[in-house]
Formats: sequence, C-alpha cells, structure tokens
Amino acid sequence: MQHITGISRQQIRFSSLEDTISPDNQVRFIDAFVEYIDLSKLDFAVKTLKTEGRPSFNSKVFLKIYLYGYLNGVRSGRDLEKECFRNMEMQWLLEDIRPNYHSISDFRKDNPIALKKLFKLFVSFLKDADLIGRETIAIDDTKSRAHNSKKANFNQKKIDKHLAYIEAKTKEYLDTLEENDAKDNPAIIQNIQQKLERLKGNKFRYEQLEEKLKASGEPQISTTDNDARALLVQGQVVEISFNIQAAVDAKHNLVVATHTINKNDRSALSAIAIEAKENLGIETYTALVDKGYHNGKQIEICKQANITTIVAQPEQGKSNENGTTKDYLVAQFQYNQDTDTYTCPQGETLHTTGKWHKKCSLKDSYEFKKYRTPKCKECPVKFLCTSRAAGREIDRSQYADAVEENNKRYHANAQLYRKRQEINEHIFGTIKRQWGYNHTNLMGLEKVNGEHSLIMLVYNIKRSVNILGVPDLIAKLKKWNSPYKAKALFLLKSSYLKLNLEHYFNQTKLVA
Repeated sequence: MQHITGISRQQIRFSSLEDTISPDNQVRFIDAFVEYIDLSKLDFAVKTLKTEGRPSFNSKVFLKIYLYGYLNGVRSGRDLEKECFRNMEMQWLLEDIRPNYHSISDFRKDNPIALKKLFKLFVSFLKDADLIGRETIAIDDTKSRAHNSKKANFNQKKIDKHLAYIEAKTKEYLDTLEENDAKDNPAIIQNIQQKLERLKGNKFRYEQLEEKLKASGEPQISTTDNDARALLVQGQVVEISFNIQAAVDAKHNLVVATHTINKNDRSALSAIAIEAKENLGIETYTALVDKGYHNGKQIEICKQANITTIVAQPEQGKSNENGTTKDYLVAQFQYNQDTDTYTCPQGETLHTTGKWHKKCSLKDSYEFKKYRTPKCKECPVKFLCTSRAAGREIDRSQYADAVEENNKRYHANAQLYRKRQEINEHIFGTIKRQWGYNHTNLMGLEKVNGEHSLIMLVYNIKRSVNILGVPDLIAKLKKWNSPYKAKALFLLKSSYLKLNLEHYFNQTKLVA
C-alpha cells in the first residue's frame, strides 16, 4: 500500500526565515507596530548599550514576545522562552534572538504603566484608522482571580473567629495540662506545652493582623497580595480577585478604555466613562451600562462630563418591609420640580422644610431632603403605605434629578440598551473562556493593571486584524502620524517589508 512520504531529515534546504512567514500572518503586524513606536516616549524601561560586558537586549524584543505570546495564549515567562526556540513565527519576529525566561518576566513586571499607555496609543491608532464609531459605548466588568487564596484574606469577623477558637483551645489545653500534671504524665505534658506555644504564636500573628487591618481603614486585608480583595463574582459566589473595567465601542466591538480596580462596580462608573471619553478625544457619547453601576453620584459626575448615560434601573424594593405595598412604592409618588413637592397616590402633597441632611455609609455619602404631610395620620390606606406612626416620609437625594433623567432614558431606549450585551459580553467570553485569561499571576494593583491592559491590547489587535487583514492594517499604520513614531527605523523596516511582499507575490505569479 502506497503512502505519502516526507522529506528526508538529512536533506539540506536553502531558505530564509522570511520564506516561512506569509504576507497575511498577524506576526507581521506585531513587528510593524512595535518598530513604529519610540518606546522611550511611552516610558518603557529601555535597555541601553553598556560600555563593557555583555550587550543588553533591546526592549522591543520583549514587547514583541509578549504581544505574540498573549495573542496565542502563552504568557508564562518559561513557556515564552521555549517558544523562542521552537516556534518559527517567534524566530522570524525576533530575528532568532532567544532571551532567557527571567529577562522576559522582568519586562512585564517592570513596565505596567508603559503597557497601559501602549493600550491607549493603540486606541488612538484605531480611532484614526476609522475603526471606532465614538457614538455608543457599552461599559461592563469582569472579575480576574488574584494570586491570593481565600485562606489568606481576612476581615474583622474572620479574625475574631480565629481568636475565639484560640482562646477556647488554650483553655481546653490548660485544663488538660492541670489534669495530667496531677497524674504526673511528662510525655503528655510536654506535648500540650508545645501546642500551647503554637497557639500563643498564632494568637500573636492574628493580633498583628488585626492591628494592620485597623490601620489600613479597609474592611478586609489580604496577606499574599495586599491589593487583592474578596469580591462577589456571581450570585453568592465570592472570589479573591480584581475587577476589570472595560468600555467597548459599538462599531466594531473594540475596547477603548480599561483599568482594573479592587472594589465593586457601585462607585466605578464615572472613572471608566471619563477615561473612554479622554482616550477618544470626543465631546460626548452614549454609555450603555448595567444596573450594578446604578449610583446617583456616579451618574451625576457623568452628566457633568457631558456623557449621556443609560444605566439600567434596579428593581424597586420596599421602602418599609412591614408596611409599604407595591402601589405605594417611592416610584408611585410624583415629584413636582417647580414646587419641590411630592404628590402621593391618594392626591396628598408632601412638603419639605428645605433642610439638607447627610447620610454617610461604607457604600455612599450624600445629602438629601425629607418630604412629609400631616394628612398621613387620617389617611384610610395608611397601612398600605407605611407602618410609621408619624406617617410616610420620602428622602430625595441631591443626585435625584440626574437619576430620574437617566431612568427616563433607560425606559425610552429599551431596544438600544439591549445591544449592550451584544457589544461587550463576548469580549470577556473570548478572553476568559477561549484564551483562559481568567486569573493573574502578578501581584499588586499596578502590575495587574499593566497585564490586563496588555490583554485588552492584544484583543484589539486580534479583532482589527480580523476586520481589515494584515496588509491593510500595516498600510494604515504607515500612514498614521503619531508623536510616538520612531521614524527612521520604521521607514527602513517598511521599505524592506514592501520589497519582500512584492517579491513574494511575483514568485507566486511565476509559479502559477
């Protein structure tokens, strides 16, 4: 039986690295993009030539390694080192330079701020390449597991529980020690004394941790990664993680702003919304946001920044668990802005003294006015409205006007809001499910920010390559005028690439 046979391993072949890479391979765009940039202008830690000793690697080598690695699901320093030896695309990209894993890893750790600037620079390129619409942007978040276990995360309640356990165990051991001391059991006594010493050491560590927690002013503390926090991931599931914020443009679903925080979404809207506006250099846009971001103060800040928000309105809960029914929720009371009064479903008017009260909590801090009416005492349906003896009382926040405007837009633009999930949900699915980037191995909020900016950057590169193709994208890059352009070397590389592409296509025509 005949089979297809391969080429003998001993056969000598004459070829170059250039022959192994097709013109539409995405590795060509990585090379063109990195060569375009003057890394020193983006504050990368640029290696300089030493007067003596072994020459250093060019920082562009490491940037190319990480862009290629993250595009292909490889981000470990050791794995990237292996790719430099066995991967033809990586050899072409680096011109067969092979750094060690330690140098590769140091580049990512040393340049978190520069990586974030690089992401913003690429957004600027996408804008100038007309790949971003700049009209409708969807904002959402996803959680990335931190390099910190649940056992290494503490709050006051958890510390108190451990200290109470130590106290109970210490009392138990002391009672046992006294009992065995009377019976003269030296072996058991020595074992118990060792356990008591261990408990004493554990107690000291928890007391130190308690002092550190109080000094931080935070509700929780992590010992492996000080910036990691226990965050609600889904339902009642809590993970020690970071919260990646992303703003995604509706035209081609490209990420236009991103940063990572270590808290929930409630106070996160304005920062990511304003960052998107600044990155794109636009006057205004419409932001589509889910109900987890619904916060009066944040909506007001966006309004002042000329950003039109459509934030989903959370379901109205009961104002009073014991008395308020559905027909008498706050939403059923009509506010009159001219008279600064509320009208209840029974037609009575609730007035305010005009005095501002202040509410402070861990979640929010804002001022509000109270509205009441003496008619409540004689209302026949008071039991349906409130259980307060003095009658119904409504609080109106200083941000109520902005919230009401947002809620009206939400109800008037239901079809537009439904596009939010189509715009940004699949991005997190691609990054976490398909690429496996659901966790970070770096520690510290700044370094984690750098890695997540790199992830969003390679997502944008991948998607823009899929939209335009490598040759067209490189053509747009060559025409792009940016202050970060490394002119001389980039023009040289571009000319060389053009000659090789022409040679490739001519060879293809001759073969045909």
